[in-house]
Amino acid sequence: MVAGLAGPVVAVAAALVALTALPYLLFGVLYAVVSPDGSPADKREPDTLPSVSVVLPTYNEERIVERKLEDLFAVDYPLDRMEVVVVDSSDDRTPETIEEYFEENADDGPVLNLICEKERRGLAPALNDAYAAAENEVVVKTDCDSFLAEDALREAVTNLTDPQVAAVTGRNAEVLGGSEVEAGYRGVQAYVQTLESHLDSTFIFHGPFSAFENDAVVPVDPNSLADDTELALRIRRTQGFDGGRVVYDPAVRYREASHSAFGKRRTQKDRRGMGLIRLLVQYRDALFSHGRYGSVVLPFNWWFMLLSPWFVALSVVAVSAAAVSVAGVVGAAVPVALLGYAYLGQRDLLGPLGAPYAVLDTQVSLARAAVDLLRGKGDGTWEVDAELREAYE
Repeated sequence: MVAGLAGPVVAVAAALVALTALPYLLFGVLYAVVSPDGSPADKREPDTLPSVSVVLPTYNEERIVERKLEDLFAVDYPLDRMEVVVVDSSDDRTPETIEEYFEENADDGPVLNLICEKERRGLAPALNDAYAAAENEVVVKTDCDSFLAEDALREAVTNLTDPQVAAVTGRNAEVLGGSEVEAGYRGVQAYVQTLESHLDSTFIFHGPFSAFENDAVVPVDPNSLADDTELALRIRRTQGFDGGRVVYDPAVRYREASHSAFGKRRTQKDRRGMGLIRLLVQYRDALFSHGRYGSVVLPFNWWFMLLSPWFVALSVVAVSAAAVSVAGVVGAAVPVALLGYAYLGQRDLLGPLGAPYAVLDTQVSLARAAVDLLRGKGDGTWEVDAELREAYE
C-alpha cells in the first residue's frame, strides 16, 4: 500500500473502532452506576396463589411430549390451580399421546384443553388461539423442548404481585446440548436483561418460559417470528406509565436445548435474529417514548441488532487494512489472528475467551438475518430438529 495512505487508513480504523465500542462502554458505565441485581419487582408471596394457564404449542412432539408433561406435573405449584392449553398441528401421535397421559393422571394433574388445528398455520396464529382459550389469571408460555425449575411458577407469580409488572421472563440456567458459545452468550444476555429490567423493562422474552397477566395479553401479528418478545413489547407499549412493565428475573429458571454444531447453531440464531429485527422495525414508534424503555432500552437494542453488526464488520476490515498498511506482510498477522479466533470460537475451543466470541457470533447472525429479511425470507412455521430432541431426551 502507498505509504502516504497509512495514516488515513489508521485514522479511519481508529474512528470505526471507537464508534463501535462507545455504546458498549456507555452500557458498562450505566451498569456500574445502577448496579442491578435480580428482579426489580416488589416480589412477595400472594395470599392466594393465582390460577395459571400453561400454554404449550406442539408440532410432531411425539418423542418428547410425555417428558414435557412430566416436567409440568412436577412443578411446585397446586395442580388444581392449573390448566394446560395445548395447541397442536401435528401429523404424528402427539395429540393422542397427550390425551393418554392426562387420562392416566386424571386424579393428580391439571385440566387439559387440547386445541387441534386442521391445518398448520404457523406459531403465532396458534398461540393467539391458545391465549384466547386460556381462562386463568396468569398465562405461562413454555416450549416442548425445555425443562422448568420446580419453583419457576412460584417465582413468576411473586413478580406479578407487583402492580407495576404485567409480565416476567426467566433465565436459561443450563444450555442442553453442550454449546459453550450459546451458554456464553446467554450469560452476557442475562447482564443486559437485568439492567434493562431495572431501568424499566427488558426487550427480549424467552419462549421456554414467559408469564403474563391474562388481562394484559393481546393478539400478536400472525406473521410474527418473535411472538413472545412481541407480546411483551405490545404489553409495555399499550399499558403506559401506570403499569405494564415486562421484566427479567434470573430466579425464574429453565433449561433449553441448543445446537453444538456450528452450522445448525447459526441457522437457529439467524432465525431468532430475523424475528427480533423485524419486530424492532415494525414497532419503531415505541422509540423515545414509554419512559426509559423507549429512550434507553430500545435504542440500545436498535444499536446492537441493526447497526452494530455492520460497524463490527467495517471495523474488522479497517483494522486489518490498517495493520497491513503500517506493517506490510507482518501486519497480515492481524486478520489471520482474527480468523483463527473465529475458527476456535466456532468449535467451542476458546475457554474463558468464549464470551466475547459469543457476542461476535451473535453479531454475525444478526447481519445475516438482516440480509435474509431484505430478501423476503422467513415464515412463522418451525421444524422439528432431531439433534435438539436428542439433547432434550
